[in-house]
Amino acid sequence: MRRWRTVVAALVLAGAGVAGTAGAAEAATGPVGNAAPAAACSAVWGSGDKSATNAGAAPLTGIRTGRHACYDRMVFDTGAAGPLGYHVGYVDAFHQDGSGARIPVKGGAILQIYVSAPSYDPATGQQTYAGSAGKSLPGVDISGYRTFTDTKFGASFEGQTQVGLGVRAKLPFRVLQSGHQLIVDVAHAR
Repeated sequence: MRRWRTVVAALVLAGAGVAGTAGAAEAATGPVGNAAPAAACSAVWGSGDKSATNAGAAPLTGIRTGRHACYDRMVFDTGAAGPLGYHVGYVDAFHQDGSGARIPVKGGAILQIYVSAPSYDPATGQQTYAGSAGKSLPGVDISGYRTFTDTKFGASFEGQTQVGLGVRAKLPFRVLQSGHQLIVDVAHAR
């Protein structure tokens, strides 16, 4: 009799372990449907500076944004065949590279983004991205975004382009590269 109780107890515990594993698998992959669980949106990216020193001479051709369930995204399109250099970090004030002129950026925090891609063709000097110092990024509409509050073009100076991104608060962010794109994601929450 004791042996049967031990076997039954072991089966009950094994069943609880399987049920717990199924719940963990769903949390990792997300539930079916549109709603994402809060755990799926936890960002452990951090808010410290992120950099890569890869040098590229391909020009910047576009900047666009997108909204996602857990973060807002900014994408820098370039003609680069390999890895891009970049430096992304929070600053107290946004100053134009080269002149040092202060450019106001709305939001609770300012994320300064440098991409090693000039807004002009290095061979011809012809403009490839129509950004103007101190102005909002052309063609970028961030109305309705949860995290992004403002965009400003800083400069294209010495082979790199500078952008100021206003965000709601100093939130975690990550920087990714995919082909000829540099991607900056800023989380909706800490």
